[in-house]
Amino acid sequence: MIFMVLLAQTVLSALGEEPPAPPQDVHLQNWLLTWTPPPEETAELTYTVQSSFHDDAWKGIDTWKDIPTCAHRSFTSCNVTLTAAESRHGCAMLRVVAERRGLTSKPALACSLRADSCTPEVSLSARPGSLTVHLSRDHRLVESHADHAGHRVYVGIEGEEVEELDSTSSLTLRQLQEGQRYCAQVGFILYNKSLGPPTCPKCELIPNKDAEMNPGVIVGAVLVLFVLIMVTMYVLIYHSGKIKRWLRLPYTIPDDFRMLQPLPIPTCSPTEEHFEEITCVTPVEGEVTS
Repeated sequence: MIFMVLLAQTVLSALGEEPPAPPQDVHLQNWLLTWTPPPEETAELTYTVQSSFHDDAWKGIDTWKDIPTCAHRSFTSCNVTLTAAESRHGCAMLRVVAERRGLTSKPALACSLRADSCTPEVSLSARPGSLTVHLSRDHRLVESHADHAGHRVYVGIEGEEVEELDSTSSLTLRQLQEGQRYCAQVGFILYNKSLGPPTCPKCELIPNKDAEMNPGVIVGAVLVLFVLIMVTMYVLIYHSGKIKRWLRLPYTIPDDFRMLQPLPIPTCSPTEEHFEEITCVTPVEGEVTS
């Protein structure tokens, strides 16, 4: 009788128990997958790593399979090198679930800490009201599959739901909320299906328009300009002679150079004029003098 009561209590407690929270910080680097236990979990947990291949997804088989070497283990790491090698492209999507007394958490998708053949190289740049996600077309998938290879971008305000966008090149998101932090993750897609783990979130603060005219920046620019003007004036006033010597072109006087002979200057003397001296004037008869 006592055994039945204890069994009933155990069953009722199990039915009323909530599943554990998902693992956190599920990161992949050099095909070593690591994660941290969910917070506020006092009971001992086990973890299972699951994988999904592009080949299966492309065929319409959207399933996640347990990795046998990393199933129902208490470890917080797993080497998935052999798992990735099973795929035709050498890539695999990965996720981890936490387990406690038969209850399973929501899966936590793995992200890659570094770019490689399965994860793209990504950078962000923010301007007032916009965020640009810089993507590169210089990778092996483009060489083999051209425009059938692209990127899947997950972007949104930090801590909120994300929007999913597909693109083959860099893209700019406009009309964003200024003063908010936006985060983006990017993964490769091939024939519209995810190929490998996405990048870990990269975040940028969308600046305000007024931030471009930051008073501190303006004051700094004015001070720098003032110092440049003072230095220029000092150099021009006290070192003008050196500047002239630096700017003077080098020259040499040829050995056969001879001074030009002065041209003869013609001289002229005033022309002599002959005249007779008048000593007196005799009036002519018949002229009336008044």
